[in-house]
Amino acid sequence: MKGYPSYVLPILAATSASAFVQPIPNTIVGSSTRIRMSTVDDKTEVREYFNTEGFNRWNKIYSESDEVNDVQLDIRKGHDQTIQKILKWVDNDANSKGRTFCDCGCGVGSLAIPLALRGADISASDISDSMVNEAARRAEDIGISNAKFYTSDLESVTGKYDTVTCVDVAIHYPTEKMSEMVSHLCSLSNDTVLISFAPKTWYYSLLKKIGELFPGPSKTTRAYLHEEEVVRDALKKAGFSVKREEMTGTNFYFSRLLEAKKI
Repeated sequence: MKGYPSYVLPILAATSASAFVQPIPNTIVGSSTRIRMSTVDDKTEVREYFNTEGFNRWNKIYSESDEVNDVQLDIRKGHDQTIQKILKWVDNDANSKGRTFCDCGCGVGSLAIPLALRGADISASDISDSMVNEAARRAEDIGISNAKFYTSDLESVTGKYDTVTCVDVAIHYPTEKMSEMVSHLCSLSNDTVLISFAPKTWYYSLLKKIGELFPGPSKTTRAYLHEEEVVRDALKKAGFSVKREEMTGTNFYFSRLLEAKKI
């Protein structure tokens, strides 16, 4: 995107991948009702998007397809860097074989499949049928039998697992629901939670607003930045302590990664 400094580009990318729908006016509904309706609207938008046009776009990004533009290729590289950082942590700890992993918002299996190849027992879910079916197809194509893929929103995931992962999903989550989301992820974990999110800082917030001024055809879901302190506080309240952290930033992708252990 010619004419923008490099630090502007990640924000423009985040906003170009998501729509910003006008909020419901305060004069129509109360704040609690508005939050509830907003959450439902977000889920509906995300589900519909990733079952249709979004699936076609992101399936190409999260693959080796040549049918991607420079922006999409950059996002692919950024997302892959985050995945590789997680796998490096897991490998360094020899912490996969025979352990149970719950991957919430698994997409096409970018993390779940490599973990399964390392011998982990995988339960992976996504709100999109199309994404789940593609992840299952990819796993089956390479003979993976120790991974289960199913359709579910994050709040409906149940069970207990050694490690719970949620990578690049929080950008679709309303700010006021972030603490509840983190708390639920922690309730599923016996040991470790790995979560990534787009961090909210004053300059990212400013640049996000700039990005909103340049709407494009791919704007189909809301995008949310999250204050790191809110995420850390939610982890702490749930009885988890951050042990490792990383930041991935390319021209069109930025993601804060936290690994928290149960205290």
